[in-house]
Amino acid sequence: MTRKKRRLYFIALGMLALGAATALVLSAIGDSLLYFYSPTDLEERPVAEGQRFRLGGLVEEGSVEKDGETVRFVVTDLIHTVPVAFTGILPDLFREGQGVVTEGRLSGAGLFVADSVLAKHDETYMPKEVADSLKDSGYWKEGAAPDAGPAQ
Repeated sequence: MTRKKRRLYFIALGMLALGAATALVLSAIGDSLLYFYSPTDLEERPVAEGQRFRLGGLVEEGSVEKDGETVRFVVTDLIHTVPVAFTGILPDLFREGQGVVTEGRLSGAGLFVADSVLAKHDETYMPKEVADSLKDSGYWKEGAAPDAGPAQ
């Protein structure tokens, strides 16, 4: 075997190992990704029942109902809404009309069962994904209150 052929085999073996390592890394990353959806995204692209994802938007005014440790509320992007059920302790800053990101699964009845709720930390903060979703829908602009209606 000539030096040139040996070098070619060595390069091919290295490329094969690199490809296998890349495939393993991408497979591991794909299993741990949590996709973000707004209520409008769920209407446009349905999610498989039982798939974990993040749901973000605004807590609809007048929608929070507490029953012991279980809290039910509605997340909206001012176009569509999704009912949410959460059992546990809500963040101190959770309230109606504010931005929220929840993690969990969609049940067969269209109810989002959250296992964690993240709320804003001051009056000017809005989760980036939620703000982007509201901006895309035309209901949010920088410095405006989220319930100000469509941007002009």
